[in-house]
Amino acid sequence: MICIAIANQKGGVGKTTTAINVGTALAAIGKRVLLIDLDPQGNASTGLGIARADREQSSYDLLVTDEITLEEVAIPTRVPGLDIIVATQDLSGAEIELIEFEARTHRLDAALSRGNPARWDVILIDCPPSLGLLTINAMVASHALLVPLQCEFFALEGLSQLLNTVERIRSRFNPGLSILGVVLTMYDRRNRLTDQVSDDVRAVLGRVVFDTVIPRNVRLSEAPSHGLPALIYDYKCPGSEAYIALAREVIDRLPKHKKAA
Repeated sequence: MICIAIANQKGGVGKTTTAINVGTALAAIGKRVLLIDLDPQGNASTGLGIARADREQSSYDLLVTDEITLEEVAIPTRVPGLDIIVATQDLSGAEIELIEFEARTHRLDAALSRGNPARWDVILIDCPPSLGLLTINAMVASHALLVPLQCEFFALEGLSQLLNTVERIRSRFNPGLSILGVVLTMYDRRNRLTDQVSDDVRAVLGRVVFDTVIPRNVRLSEAPSHGLPALIYDYKCPGSEAYIALAREVIDRLPKHKKAA
């Protein structure tokens, strides 16, 4: 089992869309996937068709309760092979509540060790758009980090802050944390700035950046309102094709990062 946190402290960069569609693509090739929705907004849960009224036990319970296991809170989605631990509004207050715990940065890590995490091949964690305790818990619990990066002017500045946080996590809590890759999202070839940002990111990070770029695509935006991944909503749209290509790259990189972990 390998655990991947999908994180960027900036909102609106495609974290949840990436988590849902990469998870769907991995499940489609036979991987057993668990998606943990760690964002209080609960968009990953909504995007996979889980109504708020049906969200009983959640990632909040996993963090604040010592006895609960992954199997007890994970529920199946419409995608065969893809399970989810949903998020509820209770998660909004979790950062404050976690302060009371002695090992506040390791609550999720401890939860992943309970029960039988080997039930899944890959665990994906959809992180909130901040570098608070929830995201830190995800990084401490993960083997690798996948970073969606919007092709816009402030991208590199935000990425620098995130990478500094990763180094602090490595030095203090999780020396095995690696960068699985950076994926450029909301790519628009008609915009010269998009190409400039892409060139700058690749110049700085080199092969850490995935070859695949995720385009701006209406169908990607429409899919969550139907409670479906874009790969099921419209598997032929450019966005879906891009996520299928990204999943191939993720699969190619998994063995190396799992071994390093």
